[in-house]
Amino acid sequence: MFVWSKRLVVTLLGLFLLTLGGLLLTAVPDSANGLTISTTHWMALNGVGLSIWVFVWMIDQARMRGKNVWLWFVPFVLAPLPTTMLFIVFLQRRIQPPSRG
Repeated sequence: MFVWSKRLVVTLLGLFLLTLGGLLLTAVPDSANGLTISTTHWMALNGVGLSIWVFVWMIDQARMRGKNVWLWFVPFVLAPLPTTMLFIVFLQRRIQPPSRG
């Protein structure tokens, strides 16, 4: 993969751990509401992390095929799963060579 580097992975994991630590320190474990808020933050943090990972993967796949991934950014932000599926279908299209004639 072209895009992923050790520096990027370490930076993203460090940001994840810092954010997780901040969420755990600010959570109020004594109430049921605190548990719900903590769980919501945990799910949001994982969702954002997964979205970043998928978009970096899309960048890598587009670079390997010589395509522009930035056209897919706004649709990806609005609807990540369908955009990723359409992106994969788009990249799997067979390119027809020009006919000679």
